[in-house]
Amino acid sequence: MLSEDITNFRRTETMIENYDIEKKFSYLGKDFITELLMVSVIKTFPTNIQLVREGQYVKYIPIVLSGLVKVYTQFEEKELLLYYIKPDQSCIMSFSSCINNDKSKIFAVTEEESAVLLLPSDKIAKWLVDFPSINMLFYQQYDLRYAELVDTIHQMLYHKLDKRLLDYLLEKVSVTGKNPIKISHKEIANDLGTAREVVSRLVKKLERQNILKQYHDSIELIKL
Repeated sequence: MLSEDITNFRRTETMIENYDIEKKFSYLGKDFITELLMVSVIKTFPTNIQLVREGQYVKYIPIVLSGLVKVYTQFEEKELLLYYIKPDQSCIMSFSSCINNDKSKIFAVTEEESAVLLLPSDKIAKWLVDFPSINMLFYQQYDLRYAELVDTIHQMLYHKLDKRLLDYLLEKVSVTGKNPIKISHKEIANDLGTAREVVSRLVKKLERQNILKQYHDSIELIKL
């Protein structure tokens, strides 16, 4: 997990070149990228690995280089999807916890094998002063997540659950690039903060409408 000691991981120049970090984040400035790569590491995590757990202090802030990470919150054994971290994006909630020296309020789990650039949290405060360009990265994330939050609230207030379910599946296809998508009714229910039985009923309804087709371990959207 990101809060654990990963100093034994060996970062290679080949991995840095493969992900073209200098080019992707050129707006951060050459001097900052040079220092960042000297103290950060790249680690590849397999699918379904918990990177961040609620209640932990954040020791590393992740920037996803490849793959996909799901961020969610949990209350009384119910989960609610907050956002996905896609390639070249970071976790703004981890950044916030780091800046405030606070425990994490979220969980983050790999949706697929993911390569992650890990920024040591104890360097962030100094970098914000010495390299103001880093603010651009996190301002972008704040703007992105705020827009997603407003959209989520709008859906919860004005859209029925069947519309939310369909939008959820469409986003899942979009972020993973896969159709059918391998997913269970329980996982969908967790992400939407509802019951599995409700999801099963709505999936059957959408199937009768020829909007999707469900298999024993996956769902295929017919009308995209």
